[in-house]
Amino acid sequence: MEILWFIGTLLAVAAATLILLGVRRVRLIRMGGINVALRTHLDNPRGWHLGVARYHGDEFTWYRALSLRNGPNRIIQRDGFEIDDRREPEAQELYGVPNGAVILRCRAELDPPRSKRAYGGPDTLVEIAMTPDALTGFLSWLESAPPGRRLPYAS
Repeated sequence: MEILWFIGTLLAVAAATLILLGVRRVRLIRMGGINVALRTHLDNPRGWHLGVARYHGDEFTWYRALSLRNGPNRIIQRDGFEIDDRREPEAQELYGVPNGAVILRCRAELDPPRSKRAYGGPDTLVEIAMTPDALTGFLSWLESAPPGRRLPYAS
């Protein structure tokens, strides 16, 4: 009897976790998020992580899809953010990026992070994969810095 109770509890916890993941993802998408894959370890072709990204002022905040964390997993500042290269995904990368995605190799020239959630440092390389529609919005956001700010190169 105790084993059945234990198995039932485990199943209930697993179901609750899946429901929370689904609710979190729907909430992020409805709040203006876009589907984006992010890779910070460029030497590993299997290092893509799916998630939802949002533009929040001068910050590009990224939330990992399979995380119950309430806040963003990565924060990239618009200042000092530059696009180095644009490419199509290779065959071994197709599993981890959105369908029809374009991959941007970017360089973030950031000071030490303001918080543990911030990501970056001098010349940090990161790859971002997004659909062409999301890419148009991303490039518009990147180039729309207020007057007097240095505009990064966006191709």
